[in-house]
Amino acid sequence: MTKRKKIILISIFGFFLVSYTDLSYVFSLNNMPKVLSNEVISTIKQPCVYKQTGGNIDKKGQLSLAIWNIYKQQKPNWLPQLSELVEKNNLVLLQEAKLSSSLLNYLSSSSSVYFMAEAFRIGRSSVGVMTISDTMSLRTCALLSAEPWIRFPKSTLISVYALSNGQNLLVVNLHGINFDWRLIHYKEQFKALADFFMDHEGPAILAGDFNTWRLERQAVVDQFAHSWGLTEARFTVDQRISAFNYPLDHLYYRELELISANAFETQASDHSPIIATFKLIDEP
Repeated sequence: MTKRKKIILISIFGFFLVSYTDLSYVFSLNNMPKVLSNEVISTIKQPCVYKQTGGNIDKKGQLSLAIWNIYKQQKPNWLPQLSELVEKNNLVLLQEAKLSSSLLNYLSSSSSVYFMAEAFRIGRSSVGVMTISDTMSLRTCALLSAEPWIRFPKSTLISVYALSNGQNLLVVNLHGINFDWRLIHYKEQFKALADFFMDHEGPAILAGDFNTWRLERQAVVDQFAHSWGLTEARFTVDQRISAFNYPLDHLYYRELELISANAFETQASDHSPIIATFKLIDEP
């Protein structure tokens, strides 16, 4: 890494550290992971939620998926963009979702099911990754990974959905740790997923904002993906946000046929949404 890049990274880190410190009085941190959902009358506040049955997440053997860091809904037009993604896809995986009154009102008015892994709260609003779907998951679990130095956690949501071919689909929605130069905590964040992949046979998706802004970070992700037979999606249109020429958002999959994957630029967030379509492979 050049001296200039090191100076830029240190400056970025300093900015965020000061920002989080100055605003710490409005933040509430979690020590234990918990799942929030609209599927029950009262909010579920436990690390895993189970359901015996759930409808098939695919439609006639096809599965459409969107991945988007929504930037805590800080930019205009986030709601029309989100509405379009939810309307056109079976699954929508959000990072940096803020469960504000406007987002809650939208989710309440839609027929979608949402699960959220709360990382922390800003005032009364939970912030973390959120998975929105057409149907209820069979199981959903939340994980937390603390950011070194700034202490603010990143969250991960692991869900299992029924498929029309008799298999189950494992879906991991992850927001990667950012401030970890030695990558100790970053590696641990992915290592914590190993048990879920070990226990699951069949199709799987690993996606989100992985904060892969240098080669060594991407290598951690690639090694984990290789260990569990995951293939990285290749994009026809690729307008993903990058840092130091490395894209931050990713989509990995296994035992699914990728029909298309694109990332289109948007003004509604600092990240471009990824949109992908898969075809189920008949169970052998």
